Amino acid sequence: MRFPHRVMLILALLAAALPVPTAVASAAVPAQAALAQIEERVYVESSVDSNGDGRLDRIAIDIARPSTGGPFPVVFEQSPYRNGLANAANHGVNVSALPQESLFPLAPGASPTAGAGVNVARPVPDLPDWYDDYFVPKGYAVVLGHSLGTGASEGCPTSGDMQETLATTAVVDWLNGRARGFSAAGAQVTASWSTGNVGMIGISYNGTLPNMAAATGVAGLKAIVPISAISSWYDYYRANGLVVAPGGYQGEDADVLARAVVDRTDCTSRINQIETDQDRVTGDWTQFWADRDYVGKADKVTAGVFVIHGQADWNVKGRHYAQWWDALRANNVPSKIWLHNGGHGTTSRSDYRATVERWFEYFLKGVDNGVLTGPRAEVQFKDGTWRQYADWPNPGATEAVFKLDATSATAPGGLTLGTPTGTTAQQFTDNGRSSTATTLVANPDSANGNRLVYRTGNLPAAVTLTGSPRVSLRLAVTNRNDANVTALLVDYGGTGTSTTPVIVTRGWIDPQNRNSRATSEKVVQGTEYTLNFAMEPKDYVFAAGRRIGLVVISTDYDYTLRPPAGAVLRLNPVASTLTIAQTGLAAGNDFAVSVSPTAGATNPGGSLSATVATTVTSGSAQSVALSASGLPAGATASFNPAIVTAGGSSALTLSTTASVPPGTYPITITGTGPGTTRTAVYTLTVNGTGGCRASNPNDVAIPDAGAAVESTITISGCPGAASASSTAEVHIVHPYRGDLVVSLVAPDGSSYSLSNRSGGSADDIHQTFTVNLSGETANGTWRLRVQDAASADVGRIDTWTLTVGP
Repeated sequence: MRFPHRVMLILALLAAALPVPTAVASAAVPAQAALAQIEERVYVESSVDSNGDGRLDRIAIDIARPSTGGPFPVVFEQSPYRNGLANAANHGVNVSALPQESLFPLAPGASPTAGAGVNVARPVPDLPDWYDDYFVPKGYAVVLGHSLGTGASEGCPTSGDMQETLATTAVVDWLNGRARGFSAAGAQVTASWSTGNVGMIGISYNGTLPNMAAATGVAGLKAIVPISAISSWYDYYRANGLVVAPGGYQGEDADVLARAVVDRTDCTSRINQIETDQDRVTGDWTQFWADRDYVGKADKVTAGVFVIHGQADWNVKGRHYAQWWDALRANNVPSKIWLHNGGHGTTSRSDYRATVERWFEYFLKGVDNGVLTGPRAEVQFKDGTWRQYADWPNPGATEAVFKLDATSATAPGGLTLGTPTGTTAQQFTDNGRSSTATTLVANPDSANGNRLVYRTGNLPAAVTLTGSPRVSLRLAVTNRNDANVTALLVDYGGTGTSTTPVIVTRGWIDPQNRNSRATSEKVVQGTEYTLNFAMEPKDYVFAAGRRIGLVVISTDYDYTLRPPAGAVLRLNPVASTLTIAQTGLAAGNDFAVSVSPTAGATNPGGSLSATVATTVTSGSAQSVALSASGLPAGATASFNPAIVTAGGSSALTLSTTASVPPGTYPITITGTGPGTTRTAVYTLTVNGTGGCRASNPNDVAIPDAGAAVESTITISGCPGAASASSTAEVHIVHPYRGDLVVSLVAPDGSSYSLSNRSGGSADDIHQTFTVNLSGETANGTWRLRVQDAASADVGRIDTWTLTVGP
């Protein structure tokens, strides 16, 4: 039997764990022109009762496997689309007022009314038909599962929560002998033909299910290939407090999806509860969405993750792969990412299937085929070319922070990397119900009362964007209790040209959620608030001669709810910025400031010395004036010299009087250039009666199996020798403390061992060590030295405190 392929509706990303590779495949079956297959239907007993009938739900799976040999690793696709999709009524998007306007009673808005439900024609799914044709002859079994409450499976669909997840992992459990399976006749069936090594793959919702399963850490799931997949359902249906639509499906929500895929008749009340719990009024992040978030569970992933996503996918938007990839990196998951230039679906690369096979071969069969060597990230640009990076976003990019420049209340403004020439506030009126974003970004050099536009000059060279642009907008809603806020990044033609603008990416926020996506706060009419939010990620080339544009609108016709026109929004360009990670912009003059050591301690009346160094980070050297702030009363700071040329150093002296109260004080060292300020922090400890003591709270990264790193503390004004009962309170974050060699190094270079690869696989070191330092002078620079002596993990020195006095 061959299973037809269906294109899915929603997507996600996930992470992976690395098996020990072997030289050859285990139980590999040679490819044959006509390999005999065994095909069967099994019903796997899950651990959930999603429809509340008192019986554990059984999940239908269809299996194709070689008829001889074995055991075999398994390629598994779970899907809610085995029986296609029903037409489910979407929520109305033309509303009489934004529903959240009625949240705060002091100035109530009109009662929200939902528009009439609309039956939206859905694309008919077309399930992949190549898995068994391709993988069975290569020595794999292929399992196609029916998701909870869909197809031939029991239960009710729950749109991404833990019930649906556990119904999926039950199949992995059965393939590993941990769950029960039954034939249609009710006889118990085992997967004796399975090695227990499972790889999941799928597109859209079928790609989200692998993310869901991997985020549980289920044993046996060795690899996943999530394609156009969701990593957090909040970001599929919401954005920073706003109700937003997946591209092309205005009015869809989690309840609509459940109604579209359900194949049972006893799920109405369950789906009605989804409709209630999803909360289309506030748009806030609630427990409902936390239950459907996999990014926060990436630390449980034990599968290798090969992410594939389209940069033009506005159904499952780019935030899903971006935040998933960040979480995978943070948890050291072996992973690979392909970002193609298409939309919702997989790539058309000729090596797509072969690379997926190599991914599964490595993780499921243990074949050392080099799939993890070379660049982790490959990105396709609009012209069809691919670029390879060591990571994503491109680690070679630098941030450019554009300031908004407005010299007129009505004329289009500018974007500048320098000092703005104008800071005039501008306002516009929302007309989004009858104007699309494409219409509103047109004619960037003319005033338009329904949008604000800011542009750079013509670019002297191509600029390549990578990652997620961010905006900070100082903005007020002047005549309503709330409004949509939308930012658009636009590629404009050069000055005076009529080239059609290109909306590169966009982002949205509800001003009520300016401080947290989880909490709505009243918007006071006319009061300015700072709105910080990210746009969807994009890798894109702005060609030489073109201009980068930022357009601010309210309602985004294709994505947000559409209230009546008339909301007036005022934007203050002061402190409003656009930040992009890029390569190609001519760098201005810039510098960095550092201080060494970064911490020290003295008795009241004593002094400390440190060196403040400056380095040129771009452009030419400039004059830098040094100053210090955060000093306690009775303490002073002096610099010699007080003004340096970037690249030079200055001697810092911190002096205290006898009246300085004991305590620890973070002192900010500021370097001020002609248009830039840079800072560093020195931690000053003034000893009390409890002894000569100092702390260094500054993080120091510990590289994997690398050279030793050090964190320093300077003790000053402590009389005589150190104590025989000195202590070093050490806090190190590391997932395998048995890798670490930790020692205390005295000012004269003598070394005292604190921990030498002890503690086994336990996490972290949080311990106070007692050390006999009676042979050492108390004053001087002490060093905590840490080395990771084994591979596979990284960590950091978090903080440490040294007490050398009685």
